[in-house]
Amino acid sequence: MGKLRVASLFCGCGGTDIGLLGDFTFLGKYYSPNNTQIVYANDIEPSACKLFEDNFGITPDNRDIREVKSSELPEFDILTGGFPCQSFSIVAQNPKRLGIKDEKGKLFFEMCRILNDRQPKAFVAENVKGILSANKGEAFPLIIKEFEQAGYNVVYKLVNAANYGVPQKRERVIIVGIRKDLKRQFVFPEEPILAEENFVPLKSVIEQKVSEKYYFSERAVSGLKNANKNMNKGRAQDIEKPCNTVGSHLAKVSLNSTDPVLLIKNRYRRFTPREVARIQSFPENYKLSYSESAQYRALGNAIAPLVMWYIARDLAGMIE
Repeated sequence: MGKLRVASLFCGCGGTDIGLLGDFTFLGKYYSPNNTQIVYANDIEPSACKLFEDNFGITPDNRDIREVKSSELPEFDILTGGFPCQSFSIVAQNPKRLGIKDEKGKLFFEMCRILNDRQPKAFVAENVKGILSANKGEAFPLIIKEFEQAGYNVVYKLVNAANYGVPQKRERVIIVGIRKDLKRQFVFPEEPILAEENFVPLKSVIEQKVSEKYYFSERAVSGLKNANKNMNKGRAQDIEKPCNTVGSHLAKVSLNSTDPVLLIKNRYRRFTPREVARIQSFPENYKLSYSESAQYRALGNAIAPLVMWYIARDLAGMIE
C-alpha cells in the first residue's frame, strides 16, 4: 500500500506535519516514519507559509480557507487542522471568549465542509483546553456533532504534551475521526510518561549562552519591583520541570505578563526562538527563517510534533 496522503489545513509552521510524517530526532531519540506524505497545505499567514515551505519544500495555499473549493484539493486520506483557537482560549478574556459566535471560531465548519464533500478516511483536529468550556459549554458538543454528521466515528481527549516527552506543560484537545464505513474507532495511545518526576525538564533544551538582547533590562526589573508586583507573575521557570505553556506572543513577553521567562544567575530573560522550538519538540534541523517575531508567533501557535507523532502512528496503523 502506498503512503497515506495528508491535507493539512491551518498548517502554520508545520508542527502537525512533522509529527505526521515522523522520521525525525528529538533529544537523541529517533521517531520513525509514519508512512504518510503531505499533498496539500493551507494557511492564511504568509510568514508561517514561508517557514512551512522552507522546511517541507511545499508551498502552502495562502488563501482564506473559506475561498477554497473542496474540489480544488488533491486526493487525500487524512485531513488535519488546528483550527484557530483564539476564540476559545481561556487567556482570551478581553474581549470575552466568543467561541462559535466569532468568525474565527466558525472556521471548524470549513473542515466539516471539506470532510462532507471529500470523505477522506480520517481526520485529526486540535484546539485549546478552553474549547471545552466555551459558550458556557455549548460550543464543543456542537463541534463534535458536526464532525459526526460529516460521516465519522469521533473521539476526543484532553492531552498534556509533557506526558509525551515534550518539555512543556501544554494541554490541548485532540479530536480524531475515522470514516464510519471503515467500522473503526480511534483509540488514543497510552501516554509514554505518566509520573511527573519522569517529565522532560526545561533544562534539557535551554542554551547556556545567548545574546544580550534576550535579557530584560535592569530598569524593567526594577520597575516591576518598585511597583510591588509579584515577580512570580512573570512565571520564572523551574528548569528542573517542564516549561509552562509557550504562546504566540513571546516576542512581546514582559515580566508583568503571565508568559514563561527564565531566571539565570539572578538575571531575567526571554527564550530564544530556537529554545521555543525545542520546548515545542521541534527537531534541531528545523529551519528558523523569516523574522524572529514571526518565528515566535508561528512556534507558539504550533501543535507539538511529538504529541502528533504518537497520534499519527496509531491512526496510520488503524486505517491502513
